[in-house]
Amino acid sequence: MSAFEYQAVDAGGKTQKGLIEADTAKQARQQLRGMNLMPVEVGEVSSSASKVNAGSRRDRINVPTVALITRQLATLVGAGQPVESAYLTVSKQSPKPLVKRVLLAVRARVLEGHPLSEALTEFPRIFDKMYCASVHAGEQSGLLDLVMERLADYLEAKQALQQKTTLALVYPILLSVVALGLVSVLLIFVVPQIIQVFDGFDQELPQITQWLIAISDFSRAYGVAIIITVVISSMVYNQLLKLDGFRFIRDKFLLSIPLVKYLVRLSNTARFTRTMSILVSSGVTALESMHISSEVIINQPMKKAVLAAADRVREGELISQALDQTGYFSPMVLQLIANGEASGALGDMLERSAQAEENEFARITAIFVGLFEPAMILLMGLVVLAIVLAILLPIFDMNDLIQ
Repeated sequence: MSAFEYQAVDAGGKTQKGLIEADTAKQARQQLRGMNLMPVEVGEVSSSASKVNAGSRRDRINVPTVALITRQLATLVGAGQPVESAYLTVSKQSPKPLVKRVLLAVRARVLEGHPLSEALTEFPRIFDKMYCASVHAGEQSGLLDLVMERLADYLEAKQALQQKTTLALVYPILLSVVALGLVSVLLIFVVPQIIQVFDGFDQELPQITQWLIAISDFSRAYGVAIIITVVISSMVYNQLLKLDGFRFIRDKFLLSIPLVKYLVRLSNTARFTRTMSILVSSGVTALESMHISSEVIINQPMKKAVLAAADRVREGELISQALDQTGYFSPMVLQLIANGEASGALGDMLERSAQAEENEFARITAIFVGLFEPAMILLMGLVVLAIVLAILLPIFDMNDLIQ
């Protein structure tokens, strides 16, 4: 039985859209007519997978939603409900049409006799390789409910880390933009009105006042050109990031900046170890887990180094030793991985190392944000003080001349 997406007209002439299950499109139309609906368009849901994968950002299912439906499926499967029935139940419960369409498409493939992991691969932009590999391992081991619980935990932790990173960056950027905007307004609109008072002032203006006037004149003359240049440069930069070579050079440069290098290493190693922990705990082989987990590494030089480490593991080297040669993993993470290899609890040790890296990343970003705010306020105070002094010093000189 397959799922079909339909568009039909009711007795009142209103258009209705929805999903219906049937063996064929003809049978789906018959069911619609039995519901007093005139079918206008009927299409199989599974055939729309390419549309979902090629859709815009608005058409994607976000990480929290995937985590929610994964946890719901884990609960139903753990209660003994068949997979196809669990997907039907969750699809009925979801208020989002796209989620319904995807879940019913997966269910249709399962009803056709395909494994669940294979059905999920039709939607790679929703269920990535790590997700599908974990589900496949769960199917093979008979522990699908436990694997999906781990997947839900992983997705929630992933979302939490992304939110921490975003929040850590938003505040400094917002504060910088506000500060820059305030100074620009002062230089372009306020300062020119005030310095008109000094026109015809015979005595030489103080050096700081001359600098202020020069900066103000430059901002008024080239301010628009600077803004246009910044916008165009940002657009060109975003296009260049689509090139692997340029992105590799950019990422390598980031690894040469001391503090940035530390944060990049923390965030990427946390992603890698967290992903590998869920895969290994689900029953995926360590070597395959390394290859799949490398895809979550954003920094290209680090990703290349981990893939090279995976090749050495294939040749018989220990995972901890291979990762040590990359130079990107902390001694604590390497020691935990080594302990996991020796004790046979690699999944647990990887999870502990991921938690440690995430906590360290959160600590460093919290310190950075905490220091950035007073530093930015101090800098703004110094800039405003310089502007005030540049304006007041000539006035004091005029008062001295009058006296």
